[in-house]
Amino acid sequence: MSVQKLQDKVALVSGSGRGIGRAVAVKLASEGARVVVNDLDPEPAKEVVAEIESAGGQAVACIGSVTDPEFADHFVTTAVDNYGGIDIIVNNAGYTWDNVIQKMTDKQWADILDVHLTAPFRILRAAQPIISAAVKREREQGPVPCRKVVNISSTSGLLGNPGQANYSSAKAGMVGLTKTIAKEWGRYNVTSNAVAYGVISTRLTSVTTEAKTIKVEDRDIRVGMDPAVMDAATKGIALGRAGTVEEAAGAVYLLCSPESSYITGQVLVCGGGL
Repeated sequence: MSVQKLQDKVALVSGSGRGIGRAVAVKLASEGARVVVNDLDPEPAKEVVAEIESAGGQAVACIGSVTDPEFADHFVTTAVDNYGGIDIIVNNAGYTWDNVIQKMTDKQWADILDVHLTAPFRILRAAQPIISAAVKREREQGPVPCRKVVNISSTSGLLGNPGQANYSSAKAGMVGLTKTIAKEWGRYNVTSNAVAYGVISTRLTSVTTEAKTIKVEDRDIRVGMDPAVMDAATKGIALGRAGTVEEAAGAVYLLCSPESSYITGQVLVCGGGL
């Protein structure tokens, strides 16, 4: 009989209706975690909840934009009201809105920093009182369990990337936030780490010769990679290919697993040897 290593842990995964976030939610649930699934749109979130439940897991949907100033409290409250606490936080939600710096608008800059850096900050801030109170109770009863924060960064944040001054800056900021939370929350026995993704196959990076867009709130955001750009990118990857969303989720799971309880303040590059 296999042992579920995250049995009864409560995990919040932002942006988990599609792509990497969806794979993370499904992976954590497969290991026994009870997952709060979030997406902008109701249908993708409900589909992930149904997928998890059909496999015997537990999940609940929390619909809304992480950039809404009220969202963080709603996200945290959903976890507490449904499952009684918080054990794992995965700050994953985001998208890219690229342009070279001389053509990038203030809105492009601000919106990308908002979703990739300000929103995770708010979620962690909202979660702190819940975690602090839980740890105080646990100390009176025995050992304090190890909780986990995993923030999603990018190799763009570590190396820079043309056309992504906004995204690269936000993802670099996520590294600083991760390391600070590691130092602030160590006293709660919380580990805080980041996963920096390279090229992962999602709808944002799908190879296409046609102009494709996705709807993000009131905006149409162009997505996809030109075949020549993808070919050049994969040539710089030791494994010679883009990663799958399941492989991306595996990196997050490593940092959520009990085996990583003495690893904190680190950035794990999941890039196939980029």
